[in-house]
Amino acid sequence: MERVKVKNVSPQQNQILLVEFDNGVKKTYDVSSLFEQFPDYQILRNKPLFDTVHVDCGGYAVAWTSEIDISECELWENGISV
Repeated sequence: MERVKVKNVSPQQNQILLVEFDNGVKKTYDVSSLFEQFPDYQILRNKPLFDTVHVDCGGYAVAWTSEIDISECELWENGISV
């Protein structure tokens, strides 16, 4: 598989991200799917914090804080194409 990077990310309603990759593909990703397995992500239920999402690490992740991020691989593999 060709390695893709995140070009842009924007927060949507209900803990959904709209992610655009450098190959032009756009996907949505439901961050709430991480809440049960990874309790640290529950902090993202806070909408003002959730809305601070940004592209991090040269496109290899999206992040909110230095501890809370999601890799481009996770977003690519488990996101839903739009």
